[in-house]
Amino acid sequence: MSAYIIICLAAVAVAGLTFFAGFGLGTLLMPVFAVFFPVKIAIAATAAIHLANNIFKVLLVGRHANLRIVLLFALPGAFAAVFGAMLLNWFAALPPLAGYVLWGSEHAVTVEKSIIAVLIMIFAAMELAPSCRNLSFDLKFIPAGGLLSGFFGGLSGHQGALRTAFLLRAGLDKNALLGTMVISAVVVDISRLAVYGATFFRRDFPALQEQGVIGLIAAGSLAAFIGSFAGARLLKKITLAGLQKMIAVMLFGLALALGCGMV
Repeated sequence: MSAYIIICLAAVAVAGLTFFAGFGLGTLLMPVFAVFFPVKIAIAATAAIHLANNIFKVLLVGRHANLRIVLLFALPGAFAAVFGAMLLNWFAALPPLAGYVLWGSEHAVTVEKSIIAVLIMIFAAMELAPSCRNLSFDLKFIPAGGLLSGFFGGLSGHQGALRTAFLLRAGLDKNALLGTMVISAVVVDISRLAVYGATFFRRDFPALQEQGVIGLIAAGSLAAFIGSFAGARLLKKITLAGLQKMIAVMLFGLALALGCGMV
């Protein structure tokens, strides 16, 4: 029950924060799931909520998408997401690098957790740094951007910062940009979830049902809808620098705990 309360509250807050704090849903929600579940399950569960939330957004702004740009960006992204997701599955199967006992509890440092921890730090820094937030690339690099965004989306769930950077220079107005980004995110989410579902999600499904992960995904998706609605209505995309810094510090702390095997 505590996991339901914490994850649902986090999903509401995180979905609302995405409207004004600069961070994406996956960046903020995945570490919360990782407190309760293995990293690979946390990434897959967050991907499912991310997909549900983006489908909701497609209903709102998807009609404005530029389908040519979607094809140039999302198709390479979907291809790369499959490889990123397969690599995550491979990392998860590797033996621990080290183990230790702290305050009577056993902890393991794994390749999977170490890589995801480093990626959380990198992408948290990218979301926070003004130079990175304003980063953009020439239109000719859109397919390459799709590959990079999709790969990291499949590996760790971090795709939003790269997706924005590569689509900003596509010459789209605000509505077309939002619609294009949302549909591209849905395509990548479907690709990586297909791999997650065919590998560790299917393999661990009985245990996941027993731990209530499926119910948590449904509850988290509903909570994210509520958070998105509240964020859009109340926050009006206001950027609060102090809150951004606080979130970044928390993400760095969670990443350190994850990399050290404490989470």
